[in-house]
Amino acid sequence: MSSVQENKDPGIVSPSMRAWKRLLKNKPAVLGMIVIAIAFIIAILGYTITPDPTPDANNMILQIGTKPPGFSMQMLKVKRNKKVEKVSFVTKMFKGQESSYKFIPFNSYKFEDEYIIIEEYMGEQTMGSSDKIALVDVVYARSINQPIINAEGDNLTFYDYADKQHSRSIRDLQKEIEENNIVINTYLLGTDKFGRDLLSRMIIGVRISLSVGFIAVLISLVIGISVGAMAGYYRGKVDDFLMWMINVIWSIPTLLLIFAITLVLGKGFIQIFIAVGLTMWVEVARIIRGQVISIREVEFIEASKSLGYGNSRIIIRHILPNVLGPVMVIAAANFASAILIEAGLSFLGLGVQPPTPSWGMMISEHRAYLISNQIFLAIVPGFAIMILVLAFYVLGNGFRDALDIKTKINY
Repeated sequence: MSSVQENKDPGIVSPSMRAWKRLLKNKPAVLGMIVIAIAFIIAILGYTITPDPTPDANNMILQIGTKPPGFSMQMLKVKRNKKVEKVSFVTKMFKGQESSYKFIPFNSYKFEDEYIIIEEYMGEQTMGSSDKIALVDVVYARSINQPIINAEGDNLTFYDYADKQHSRSIRDLQKEIEENNIVINTYLLGTDKFGRDLLSRMIIGVRISLSVGFIAVLISLVIGISVGAMAGYYRGKVDDFLMWMINVIWSIPTLLLIFAITLVLGKGFIQIFIAVGLTMWVEVARIIRGQVISIREVEFIEASKSLGYGNSRIIIRHILPNVLGPVMVIAAANFASAILIEAGLSFLGLGVQPPTPSWGMMISEHRAYLISNQIFLAIVPGFAIMILVLAFYVLGNGFRDALDIKTKINY
């Protein structure tokens, strides 16, 4: 009994592999992929890599508002008189961790018996006020029911927020404060007008841009592919009606349509996803319709019909896989457009609402600083938008060139 061994010609390259090789030879497209990959990694890690891990990176320290990049300040961490639950790593990654401390910037400090006296920082040209804070209040969340501190010589007895009794010496408390509660915070990108860490808000802001882009593109692809495939495959009255609907929606200015949808759905995180997605499917539908029209008459589609396959199977299993190339190109372009639209809506106050950080809203909050020496407050988020949008556009161009079979590239 003889067996036939099938030998594969190593010189034969599949269309997908050929397109991938073309894409990797396109240096701008590869650079765009790297930028997008870094943005997604930052977005996923989120609060685990932000200097300010509080929800929405919203830890306000008004005394250090609008400080330049690289600004450093001594901080006294004072325990808040409230119970703060520790969250899991995954929860912190996506939602942040509420801080157990209040941060007070100061110029100098000294200990006096059971107190620490700090000269609070109020600005470069302003003399700070002196604050006298009990050592116990710096280290512990003191009990509301039993707030009295009993001093016996060098020893302090008190109750914490959970009404648990503690006894600590003044010397031990002073040492712990110097080791754990006096820190130096450095703001690599400076602070905004509310004294929030700009780097932290930029990191969380990339989530908004990528989330809006991803959900909006997903909505536009689902609607656009469905409508375009039906119009191109069934033709006749179905095509006429769907094309009429597409042309009507196409004639409405994008921002005007988004404003209308936003007014109906309201302002908010989810609403902006839906509003942007519902305005981007028309172009997808037109492209898919044209691709389906060109494919529906070829031999393998006629063969599928003669075998008795249903229309839905022919569309899903035989036509749509052959039009995914143009879909990838338009998806990359729509991703970039969604980021720009979201930034524009947030700039106008119709996007995500404070305190959730959005790059567009950050530009809006600090546009008055464009004529001052704090111009970086608006330039940094604007530059981030430009880089991310450019990355998607060059990646889309790379997809287009890689999928163009007319272009001959020697491997």
